[in-house]
Amino acid sequence: MARIEIIYFSGYGHTVKQAEAVLEGASDLADARLWAIPEDGVVSDELWEAADAADAIVFGSPTYMGNAAWQFKRFADDSSKRWFTAAWADKFAGGFTTSASLVGDKGETINYFKTLAGQHGMLWVPLAQMPANSLESTASDANRLGGSGGALAVAPADASPEQGASAGDMTSAKAYGRRIAEFAAKAA
Repeated sequence: MARIEIIYFSGYGHTVKQAEAVLEGASDLADARLWAIPEDGVVSDELWEAADAADAIVFGSPTYMGNAAWQFKRFADDSSKRWFTAAWADKFAGGFTTSASLVGDKGETINYFKTLAGQHGMLWVPLAQMPANSLESTASDANRLGGSGGALAVAPADASPEQGASAGDMTSAKAYGRRIAEFAAKAA
């Protein structure tokens, strides 16, 4: 069975909901686990070992000030030790992000994840979901934000994690987790 490690930072609890949806979808076809990056950005040796052994790694962070949170960036910078040995080359990669605004520069965060994956020689898995962009579309529809690179979500700034992202955003994240697992399962 393929191994998928979902590594994310969540500042206010909204991004963890997205991580859980990705996990739910990935768990249908793979052995998938969540790894929360702590507030100081320093991850455990156990996380590094799991990422090194994974078939796929999924990156997640809220979008703050137009990019991933600094805690995630610290993890990314620390991953350079893996880059030196090509430890993550040819693994599948994906990413997800949430912010309070409809756009909120979420695309910049997804592009950051893609660049990180590319530097490691990883194979990026795009979202592959049609956008919900008709007059009839609602917040309950998957990919209502029209992303293509990874799973996107909106959680209003004054919303609790329980009130956070819409059902459609979570449906999109779950389907994305399953898609990544499909690729990893074929290769495992």
